[in-house]
Amino acid sequence: MLGVLALAVPAAANDSIAELGTGGLVLSRTDMIEMASEDLYVSREEVRVDYVFRNRSGTAVEAIVAFPMPEIEANPYERPALPQQTDDNMLGFEVTVDGTPVTPALEQRAFAVGLDVTADLARHGVPLQPYGAAVEAALAALPDRVAADWITRGIIVVDEYDAGQGWQRVRSPYWTLRQTYWWRTSFPAGRPLAVSHRYRPSVGATAGLSFFWNGTFGGSHAEYKARYCMDAAFERAVARIAGEGDGAYPALFEQRIRYVLTTGGNWANGVIGRFRLTVDKGSPGNLVSFCGENVRKTGPTTFEMEARDYYPERDLDVLILARPQADPTAVPAAPAVVRRKPQ
Repeated sequence: MLGVLALAVPAAANDSIAELGTGGLVLSRTDMIEMASEDLYVSREEVRVDYVFRNRSGTAVEAIVAFPMPEIEANPYERPALPQQTDDNMLGFEVTVDGTPVTPALEQRAFAVGLDVTADLARHGVPLQPYGAAVEAALAALPDRVAADWITRGIIVVDEYDAGQGWQRVRSPYWTLRQTYWWRTSFPAGRPLAVSHRYRPSVGATAGLSFFWNGTFGGSHAEYKARYCMDAAFERAVARIAGEGDGAYPALFEQRIRYVLTTGGNWANGVIGRFRLTVDKGSPGNLVSFCGENVRKTGPTTFEMEARDYYPERDLDVLILARPQADPTAVPAAPAVVRRKPQ
């Protein structure tokens, strides 16, 4: 959701009011601008957010509006799904204000073991965006003493892999990239202001299920039940469909999407006047689970909830269980290399 600028927000979020602090953008709170409505559409292919804001004061208010994007955790062993891995605008983020396109600024910060290492990377010409040939070349060119220090500090790791030409050892990013889009906006007095976002989400995926195997719920079941509000009907469907797999080819694949709702409380009144959420599971044969009140099915693949004076107590986590027979695009690509994790 849109919110006032804040530096350390871990996932795609609502807009928020922000301030330019010495350490970067800082999300704050406003009592002058209210979020009159938010329409949020979430699918594997696209996230769309349409807001209407109202200025409660008698004069125009100039403010910075910020939209924190998902954290990108650089990890050679568990690479995230990114629509554009070598572009700073990795998720194709777009924004319009009253129908007019706006070019937002982008703040990027890199963190390792909770510490800001942005200056370290910049000092040695290493791009903050952790994927692509430019990063690989910059890390390969690091002096050995610097590389050794960065390994100790958890900034990089040595990635060992076999891509068909024998085992190789390369330096690989291990930092977390935090990104926030921001722009200056004038909220006029006496009339609403419409703000819209569009982007392609980063979708986490697992071949098979991490909470159910061999006919039994286990592993991350308790965590998933709390995070995605899995109910008895959903679990019965999981047990039934999972039994259709042949062992070598799972019947269900996990796909996970996260969206931060809680920054919607940064606006006046701390609530969203009218909130509507639409979740699209992609294929009629897929399963979906997420937390919400009075959710109703509105189409073969869509589910919707609406609320007035909505206080976002928790962020939105969506779990889609895709059936590859009915939804071939759900099948994760086979790994191109064999990797050896450090012990």
